[in-house]
Amino acid sequence: MDMKSLTKLGVPLGIVMIVVMLVVPLPAMLLDVLIALNITGALLVLMVAMFIHKPLEFAAFPSVILVMTLFRLALNVSATRLVLVDGYAGKVIDTFGHFVVGGSLIVGLIVFSILLVIQFLVITNGAGRVAEVGARFALDAMPGKQMAIDADLNSGLIDEDEARRRRAEVHAEADFHGAMDGASKFVKGDAIAAIIITLVNLLGGFTIGVAQNGMPFSEAIQTYSLLSIGDGLVSQVPALLLSVATGLIVTRSVADSDMGSDIVGQVFARKMPLRVAGFGALGLCLIPGLPKLPFLLAGGLFLLAASRIDEDAAGAEVAAGSTTNGELVEAPDSPEALAAEIRVDPLGLELSADLIDLVDARAGGDLLDRVKALRRKVAGELGIVIPPVRTRDNLELPPNTYAITLYGAEVARGEAPRGTVLAIGDFLGSLPGTPTQEPVFGLEAKWIPAELRHQAEIGGATVVDRASVVTTHLSEVVHQHASRLLGREDVRLLTDIVKRSHPVVIEELTPVQLPLGEVQRVLRALLDERIPIRDLVRIFEALSIRASASKDLDGLVEAARAALEPALASSYVADGVLHAISFDPVLEQQMLEGLRPTEQGAIIVLHPDVAQTVLLGLVQTAQNAENTGTRPVLVCAPQLRAAVRRLVAPAVDRLPVLAYSELGAARQVRSVGVVSATGVTGAHPVLSPAGA
Repeated sequence: MDMKSLTKLGVPLGIVMIVVMLVVPLPAMLLDVLIALNITGALLVLMVAMFIHKPLEFAAFPSVILVMTLFRLALNVSATRLVLVDGYAGKVIDTFGHFVVGGSLIVGLIVFSILLVIQFLVITNGAGRVAEVGARFALDAMPGKQMAIDADLNSGLIDEDEARRRRAEVHAEADFHGAMDGASKFVKGDAIAAIIITLVNLLGGFTIGVAQNGMPFSEAIQTYSLLSIGDGLVSQVPALLLSVATGLIVTRSVADSDMGSDIVGQVFARKMPLRVAGFGALGLCLIPGLPKLPFLLAGGLFLLAASRIDEDAAGAEVAAGSTTNGELVEAPDSPEALAAEIRVDPLGLELSADLIDLVDARAGGDLLDRVKALRRKVAGELGIVIPPVRTRDNLELPPNTYAITLYGAEVARGEAPRGTVLAIGDFLGSLPGTPTQEPVFGLEAKWIPAELRHQAEIGGATVVDRASVVTTHLSEVVHQHASRLLGREDVRLLTDIVKRSHPVVIEELTPVQLPLGEVQRVLRALLDERIPIRDLVRIFEALSIRASASKDLDGLVEAARAALEPALASSYVADGVLHAISFDPVLEQQMLEGLRPTEQGAIIVLHPDVAQTVLLGLVQTAQNAENTGTRPVLVCAPQLRAAVRRLVAPAVDRLPVLAYSELGAARQVRSVGVVSATGVTGAHPVLSPAGA
């Protein structure tokens, strides 16, 4: 049998043996071995509790308490049987009854009583109360922790795997605290059982010794009472160790090191408290009658420890930072400083003075970390590396306001009042706060006091913290303006990355077929329509083939889209269904006749009244579809797709435009409206993917 099988069967077999011990008599020698094992095991559990970093590292602790308690009670039953039958229960119990308490019944009873008071009234009661409160707080905090995980996931601070791991940890923490609340009752019940068992042993032993064995009164008390006290002390030592371990576990907070390192590092981290304690101990030597040597030793040790603490290390780091900052301030007119001042940041986030707490780590602000994580998220979603986001304060902004800038120009603005959270939902009238709109999708929302978060969640509202609101808004701006953030150097970096794995693709494309600037224009056109450019190999291969015949921008973009065709419609498909808006055949034919080539690509020439009617119909149809929870796309003939996108983008930029040939990812295409030259008509069948 391998080690894994032994580990799997060891605990069940051990529990079965414990149950057997309750009914089968044990020899005294075996009882000595099991008592030694019980004391050593309790010491091991205490050491494990001391050296863990967080309670969940010892998640099996409640079960360990139950097994160890059952084992100890089984030993009590076996020892009681031997004491009452043979008047002898092994060398360990005999030694505890005679040597440890000096053979005195009074001393034994006093020591046993003190141990019970320490365990039952101090450690067990305190640990039970902490476990009960911890379980209640863990359950109450679960919704907030879940929302925090969802907010971090939505803002890109963590990925899906990390979010799944954190959710499992939250559930495990709640289960652990609930189990600890129950396990503390086992410890408390064990202390009560020890009192009852010891009293039963005392009365039973005295009765058997006098009535059954004919022993003198004093001899019966001396023999059976000392053995009963010895048995009680033997059981109370491991019980006390487990009680201490329980108290350590339930009072343990999450830390980066073990308990011993935390206590020593935090208690002996400051000179002044040690000096005060040391001089206080020395001052006690002045009291007449007190022994001088113990207080001199204690005070001297504290003062010695204070002299060994180096508080200058942290100060040196601060001084170094101040010196560095000083060097930057010393020459404000240097070319480097002036260049830094006049440089225009591609992407910026400006905060009003009262929103600085969002970026202050000392106040719990993590906005900067979320913004850094946003760059990784955008890289994974769009396939581009956005420039670092320059975050600064702006005293000219109104209170509670933040602004997002693109190349120095403000492109978006929002609010994040301090001490509030954003509640999004339909039934917010009963909550106090400031009505507003969610900055990305324009949903009805309200800034409510942070203390009412739980109440809003119970009412069915989605509650988002301020940092998540800002990060989500910034993410939407980045997606909306991704093409403007893709510079020539960024394209060079992307082509160099592809060249490492597919050198032939780059050698055939640039600069033989297309210069880097033309490649940039194609990639920007794709990003304008929110199409990820992660699959650069297929994009570059398609551009290389198309460029050999024509370098027309629309043709290059459509060739790249054809290479990405399986993924174009997939993001808009829900359960295999694609909701589509289409043009009336008469209007589509009119658009084909009005198609005109220009230097910037093909455009559609329509009568102004017809164009206005078409755009209003598209806006109305798209809004109606979104109100029903669907995400529609506009489909048209492949020849019209690029020109239609230019026509509708100013009015409905969020409406994707697909050609009939790009609907392959959808098993079913469902029409949500047909736009004609005279308005919107009822839905009719759209050209299916099979017929495209």
